[in-house]
Amino acid sequence: MTDTPDLALPSGYTDLLGELKKRVRGARIKALRTVNTQLIELYWSIGQAVRAEQEKQGWGSQVIKRLSDDLRKEFPDMKGLSARNIQYMTTFARTWVQGPIAQQPAAQLPWGHIMVLLDKKLDVSATNSYAAAAVQYGWSRNVLLNMIMNRTLERTGAAPSNFAQQLAAQDSELAQQVAKDPYNFEFLGLTGEVAERDLENALTSRITETLRELGPGFSFVGRQVHFDVDGDDFYVDLLFFHIEQSRYVVIELKTGKFQPEHAGKLNFYVALVDDVLRRDHHNETIGILICGTKNDRSVRYSLGRSTSPMAVAAYTYDKLPAAEQQALPTEGHLVAALDWAEPDTAGDSL
Repeated sequence: MTDTPDLALPSGYTDLLGELKKRVRGARIKALRTVNTQLIELYWSIGQAVRAEQEKQGWGSQVIKRLSDDLRKEFPDMKGLSARNIQYMTTFARTWVQGPIAQQPAAQLPWGHIMVLLDKKLDVSATNSYAAAAVQYGWSRNVLLNMIMNRTLERTGAAPSNFAQQLAAQDSELAQQVAKDPYNFEFLGLTGEVAERDLENALTSRITETLRELGPGFSFVGRQVHFDVDGDDFYVDLLFFHIEQSRYVVIELKTGKFQPEHAGKLNFYVALVDDVLRRDHHNETIGILICGTKNDRSVRYSLGRSTSPMAVAAYTYDKLPAAEQQALPTEGHLVAALDWAEPDTAGDSL
C-alpha cells in the first residue's frame, strides 16, 4: 500500500485520522488486558481447585505432574500448564484467598509479575500493596523485583515531617507519601565519607536512578538553582517538581548528622521557591532534608516551629562487605532464575 500524494485531503482529515488511531490503540490495549485478566482468572481457578484437593486428599508433586501431563495432552497448543506453573497457581490461590480475583489488582498484572510477588513471600498486605503499585505505575517485572528488594513501599511515607501541622489533611497525606526514610543511594557505588557536592554530583549524573528512588511523579528541575534576593545569592541543592501532586519539592543534602540549623535553612528555601516559582494552580511547595544520620526527637523539635512543610530523612549508599555480597545472588541471577522458572509461560494464551 502506498500514499497517494495527488489526493487533496478534505478539511479535518488529519484530526480524524489521529482520533481513529487513538481509538484503535485503545481498543487493542483493552483487548490485551481483557485476555490477560481471563488468563489470570483461569490460573486462579485452577489453583483454587488443586489447593482444595491438596487440603482434602494430600495431593503430592507426582499427582500434580500427572495432572499437568493430562492437561497438556488435552490442550497441546496452550502454554503455561507445566507442573511447576500449576504449583505457582496453587500458591497464587493460597495467597489471594478471597475472590473474585478479577476485582483485585493482581488480575491486571502479567503472570510473570505475579510469580515475582509469590517468590518474594511477602505478607498479604505488602503483596497487595506492591501489586497495586505495579498496576498504577506500570512497573516492568524487573522494576517490580527491584522495588521489592529495596523495600521501596515500606520506606515510603516514613520520614518524620510537619506536614500534618502545615498542610490541610488530604494534602498532608499526599505530601507524606513523597518522603521516604531512608533513601537508598546504593546505585551510586559510593562508600565511606563523601562531600555534599560529590553526593549531589553523583545523584544528578545518575538522574534516572535518582528519580526512580525518589518515586513516581518526580521531574528534575535543576541543581544549585540560583535565586537573587535583593542582591543576596542563594542556591537550592536540588529542585524537583512532582507532576501528580503539582508541587515543587526542594531537596537539601547533608552528608553528616542532622542539626537543627539545617531545618532553618530548608525552611527558608521552601518559602523562597514557594514565593518565586509557585503559581496559583500549584499546591504548596514542600522540602525534604536528606542527611547522613538523624535523631528523630531532635528532628521533631526542629520541625515543630518551622512554618514551611518539611520532612527529614536519612540515606544510605554503602554496599554489603565483599564476602557477604558474593554469598548473595545478584539481581541478574534472580531474574535469570525467574526466566528459567517459567519457560513455557511466554505468550500464554487461552
